[in-house]
Amino acid sequence: MKVNLRNVHKYHETQSGPIKVLEDINLEVPHGDFISIMGPSGSGKTSLLNIIGGLERPSFGQVYYNDKDVTGADEAFVEYMRLKHIGFIFQSYNLLPTLTVLENVMLPMQLSRRVTDPEEQMNQALSLLRVVGLEKRRDESVLKLSGGQQQRVAIARSLSNLPGLILADEPTGNLDEVSTKAVMEVFKDINQNQQLTTVMVTHDSKVAEYANRVFYLEGGHLQERTSSSSKFH
Repeated sequence: MKVNLRNVHKYHETQSGPIKVLEDINLEVPHGDFISIMGPSGSGKTSLLNIIGGLERPSFGQVYYNDKDVTGADEAFVEYMRLKHIGFIFQSYNLLPTLTVLENVMLPMQLSRRVTDPEEQMNQALSLLRVVGLEKRRDESVLKLSGGQQQRVAIARSLSNLPGLILADEPTGNLDEVSTKAVMEVFKDINQNQQLTTVMVTHDSKVAEYANRVFYLEGGHLQERTSSSSKFH
């Protein structure tokens, strides 16, 4: 999936007046690209990711999926896109502790009914668990996994509906260095092998370097890193 943001502004209304979060954001993410977005705490990184994924609407400006303007689309269409074409990965994993590893990965397929045959659901989920190296843990509770392993399950789950776009919000924020490296290698492999458009928010410059391009968000403005950018020295 190709994503474009054109002249996007975001303001939050407060009792003392509007607070600027994003100002005149222009961003193009071609199909199969992998970008990371950095910035200080409170800079609006999550709001930007949410606007890309349809969880928030911009105050002004347009959002395009594959050159189709979806800014004013009704909520039913936006929910359909999130369910069937966008995979979300969060810092907190958001796995269901009452389900096994395999059942967590199968869940989006069951909700979307993209795949209705239970055996096919299981086979596709197992294939994804092989991609993230956890096929042998399929029948275990996710509570028995390490943080890095849980995040790899979350990655597999995000891929279960064959999305065109992956959005990751601080996906390694709760992980140690070894787990972070393992998770990011999975991200990189998936992006390269499946040409899956990936947008990742991170505070970690080493994690950001796994992406093809790195952007910095501050003061509501988004700037792509260049070799001369002082933000990354």
